[in-house]
Amino acid sequence: MKYRRSGRLVDMTQYLLAHPHQLIPLTFFSKRYESAKSSISEDIGIVKEVLESKRLGTLETSAGASGGVTFVPTVDLEEAEKLVDNLCNQLEDPSRLLPGGYLYMMDIIGDPALTQQLGRIFASYYKAEKVDAVMTMATKGIPLAYAVAAHLHVPVCIVRHEQRITEGSIVSINYVSGSTKRIQTMSLARRSLKPQSNVLIVDDFMKAGGTIRGMMDLVEEFQSTVAGVGVLTEAVHEEEKLVGDYTSLTKLSQVDVKNKAIRVERGNIFNTNFAN
Repeated sequence: MKYRRSGRLVDMTQYLLAHPHQLIPLTFFSKRYESAKSSISEDIGIVKEVLESKRLGTLETSAGASGGVTFVPTVDLEEAEKLVDNLCNQLEDPSRLLPGGYLYMMDIIGDPALTQQLGRIFASYYKAEKVDAVMTMATKGIPLAYAVAAHLHVPVCIVRHEQRITEGSIVSINYVSGSTKRIQTMSLARRSLKPQSNVLIVDDFMKAGGTIRGMMDLVEEFQSTVAGVGVLTEAVHEEEKLVGDYTSLTKLSQVDVKNKAIRVERGNIFNTNFAN
């Protein structure tokens, strides 16, 4: 279908936003819009300027016969900080306090729009790590993991405590829960993760880090490497965490069960050189 330039720009922008981290050949857009490559190149320049000025992402171009354009999502640091500050305020509601120092967060991770925004922050932070897959623990980490994976254009691997016959052959390991010190089992279907993958681990909550430590060990069982660890909320714990290198969006810094007082702060992701 032949488009006017305004139509091409709208459709091209929508297509690029929906296909992050994918190399789109110029010939694809040329055929899609029945336009010359020179016109497509000019259109891409316009889209690139707008996306980067709005801090929505960057367009990386490659030359040659197989050349094309790749959209890499990013976030505006100031907007990310405002989003997380608002999240901290929500999490400080005393009614969220649960036994064991945990917080009720289902309304947060159950909000698709918010979860997509939070996932974009992690995806932007780890955009240069060449992530092949996102791993999480069932069940509460799943929404955030899918949001991150969507922005990175990679699959999601879901680790479970129970075995499911529908997943075929599995790999299981025992791990020690960091908070309860109990030995538990986690499993992942063999077909879920290819060997030599670079895996980003994502979870909704980390207390002592036993579950995440277990997932890191499970990654090794697949002859793969850990690209990073991202958690929505980390909790202050009297003992040393079992995971040393991780990023968090929020930090549960104080819990007063008796007075039902909660203090939540920005996580350590903002302590680093968070490039846009």
